[in-house]
Amino acid sequence: MAKMPVMRAVVEVLKSEGVDVVYGCPGAAILPLYKAMEEDGGIAHLIVRHEEGAAHMADGWSRTTGGVGVAVGTSGPAGTNMITGLYTAHADSVPILCVTGQAASDKLHQEAFQAVDIVSIAEPVTKWAVQVKEAAQAPWIFREAFRIARSGRPGPVLIDLPIDVQKQLIEWDASIDAPLPVAKAEPHRPRVEKALDLLLAAERPLILAGGGVILAEAHAELVELAELLQIPVQATLMGKGAMDEDHPLYAGMTGVQTSQRYGNASFLESDLVLALGARFGDRHTGQLDVYRAGRTFIHVDIEPTQIGKVFGPDLGIVSDTKLFLRAIIDLARERGAGRRAGEWVARIQELKATLTRREDFDDVPVKAPRVYKEINEFYGPDTYFVTAIGLYQIWGGQHQKAAKPRHYQVCGQAGPLGWEIPAAIGVKTALARTEPDAEVVGIVGDYSFQFLVEELAVAAQYDVPFVLIMLNNEYLGLIRMAEDHGGYAMNYEVDIRYDEHGTDNVKIMEAYGCAGRRVLEPGDIRPALEWARKEAARTSRPVLVEIMIEREADTANGVRIDDVREYEPVP
Repeated sequence: MAKMPVMRAVVEVLKSEGVDVVYGCPGAAILPLYKAMEEDGGIAHLIVRHEEGAAHMADGWSRTTGGVGVAVGTSGPAGTNMITGLYTAHADSVPILCVTGQAASDKLHQEAFQAVDIVSIAEPVTKWAVQVKEAAQAPWIFREAFRIARSGRPGPVLIDLPIDVQKQLIEWDASIDAPLPVAKAEPHRPRVEKALDLLLAAERPLILAGGGVILAEAHAELVELAELLQIPVQATLMGKGAMDEDHPLYAGMTGVQTSQRYGNASFLESDLVLALGARFGDRHTGQLDVYRAGRTFIHVDIEPTQIGKVFGPDLGIVSDTKLFLRAIIDLARERGAGRRAGEWVARIQELKATLTRREDFDDVPVKAPRVYKEINEFYGPDTYFVTAIGLYQIWGGQHQKAAKPRHYQVCGQAGPLGWEIPAAIGVKTALARTEPDAEVVGIVGDYSFQFLVEELAVAAQYDVPFVLIMLNNEYLGLIRMAEDHGGYAMNYEVDIRYDEHGTDNVKIMEAYGCAGRRVLEPGDIRPALEWARKEAARTSRPVLVEIMIEREADTANGVRIDDVREYEPVP
């Protein structure tokens, strides 16, 4: 077998695993890999301005394609800068691969320049972190990394490459190589039968679609089961888009923040919950005694250790979500168990029609719900949205509609500020081959915008167009609420305005070769969105619509941020 540079073999592995673009920043300790990418030419590369941005770009790429996104950096701070991106992917079950350069193997114990034990640092926020010690292992370690990232509950991996290992030759023949198989957990038939028995016996059952439904590409089966048995469906924040929210069986979102009033009310009236690929996160459940009271729970998850982690369900089933849904649908059809819509479905539709939140505000400054009303009406179901953390995540959960899986992307558990811009770049570049004209929209707060704003330069350099919609209240709204209502009775260090409006975000856009427009009145939102769409298409660069919203949003649109019991409006 002919010999070849080990990094050339690694590039061949990356291509065969479906990687068509890499996000990263070259440095001395990773140059052999960059040389191999240059010589091969089969993988595009975007040079980032910060390695955290690279990891979030890989994250956005992965959430859009379902594949494993790749970020690359050199030694030392490049790896430590990626940790937030790894944590975000780990928390949200997103398969990404971060590759770091490293000092020479014989220098690691001598505190050499930029030599750090990145493997130990990354282990708590990865499924696997490993340093390649022998060049002949490299392609096999990369194969295993992709298998681990995709297997079970997906997640991130990190591979550390000492510079001396990268420079070696190995025997490798890409023509006889292939990705390692990924096994999927199949449901145990008796447990499927028990689950169906419980569903059919319940008077007011709900299906709770978590992020696992989207990861398993099980949205069609979800709708099929719901329609067959006429069971209403709710979604967690990570499951948003698993069912079209205009579907007559969609029953909203339960939670203490990102929720609908009718969703909380529907949940409290249910007597059984079939949870599919859901973690039972604390912002969804609220107080467990309220959440669990009077309800039977069936928990289906591909990761065995997720079952019982928050509370013990009445029935736990370890299975790939799609395989479970297929099995229970087939069993229901065998039994002739199809049903027509009854009183429970009618009750859900009544709650959905009456327990709503107002959105048609004409106030100046603009109220946040009006912004989401305009977004829902202006953009179609094929638009891809990314959003992050803060009051606008809450408002998005409450007001923004999602019609398709992988079209509403949010950093849920980790909630890193600054995620939106690099994530939008990852989403848009992921669509370059399959949906080049797809609209990508990032919904961002004024504070989060500034965390990784330098990645706008990447979008400008590589002609990556998307629209940013900023809800600017000029202060840290969610932290202000926590200070004021969390028992601290304070209003300390949350204001980020130093003149009439603070940072001129439109000028920041212009400094990066992009465009922006500030909106002060609700009637100007729609024209600004129309302008942004045309400007992004014309320039092939990001465009900002900055909407100045009211500062006093202490109750998040008149709904208390307490627990799942509180779904009535504030008096």
